[in-house]
Amino acid sequence: MPSFPTLTRSAYEPAESPSQRSYFYVGGKYTDDGKGDGQHIFTDQIYVEQLLPANGIRHSWPLVFIQGAGQTATNFLNTPDGRKGWASWLLDQGYVVYLLDQSCRGRSSYHHSHGPTVTYTAELAEKRWTACRDFLLWPEAALHTQWPGSGRMGDPIFDAYYASTVPSLTNYAAEQTLMQAAGVSLLDRIGPAILITHSQGGTHGWLWADARPNLVKAIVAIEPSGPPFQSTIVKDAAAKQYGITDIALSYDPPPDPVDEQGRPLQSKEHIAANGVIYLLQQEPPWRLKNLIDIPVLLETGEASSHASYDLFTVQYLRQAGVKVEHLKLADKDIHGNGHLQFLELNNRDIIQLLEKWIALIT
Repeated sequence: MPSFPTLTRSAYEPAESPSQRSYFYVGGKYTDDGKGDGQHIFTDQIYVEQLLPANGIRHSWPLVFIQGAGQTATNFLNTPDGRKGWASWLLDQGYVVYLLDQSCRGRSSYHHSHGPTVTYTAELAEKRWTACRDFLLWPEAALHTQWPGSGRMGDPIFDAYYASTVPSLTNYAAEQTLMQAAGVSLLDRIGPAILITHSQGGTHGWLWADARPNLVKAIVAIEPSGPPFQSTIVKDAAAKQYGITDIALSYDPPPDPVDEQGRPLQSKEHIAANGVIYLLQQEPPWRLKNLIDIPVLLETGEASSHASYDLFTVQYLRQAGVKVEHLKLADKDIHGNGHLQFLELNNRDIIQLLEKWIALIT
């Protein structure tokens, strides 16, 4: 049986900040239910929460959080050991916050026409995110110290975290297509915003900004899906045909027909100082014409697998003309963080640092 944190007096203290909450759905369409009787269902919509700070709005642009694979909006409300999450802390600073569940996930209903889903196993979560120091699948994993508790099954904090995970689509291209359409609907409804993305959700940040460059004021990309084209650290057989996404981005000039590997952008191998092989575009590169005027902060934790390859994503973006700043937490004396840093012990130190950059935009 799983265990969950014991409720102590401190556990009854609010882990979320006072706010005015409302919710709505965006995107979607009526679809034949497939039973042959002319009945219809509504599909492809996403669930969105709007949180308004109780003490008044003090910033021009709202913040939209997009979580990673297998996760929901709960990632950012509070932590599995009962502390305030990033969204709650930002509400205290006077930001309007939007939280969402990605397409076919959580409160955004699934439809079988979009293909199968997968639920990450507890063992995978331990190895990659919560107890990576025990497995050492990449060198930096030895530095992981910030997960609360052991990070293993049976630990009440791990169990509370893992209970929040949900199935997500296995077809990345389908998911990105659905999320881009829903993201456009959301931005058209709420107006200009700053996107805060994490992991697999990073692809959606690039795609939303590409579709609505006038409505995305900035992107904070927390260890976005990478490295470009092909994962060489945490092995993933899928290749991102458009470098940082699986579906088309607006490159200038338009990409050539696919190369011998089936990629529409010509790529070239490079060897990093640590011996890792990574891919960038061949020179001269195609430019991401709709992203070049959007400021980007790409942030990396010290002990995450992304510590081995986020630099390649930064190089790819710069090669494509994007103005991107790479923030390594260790360079700011914030140490020991894995991939789920918004849930870790020093999550407040991290969001305070990120907010300093965000405040320059707002």
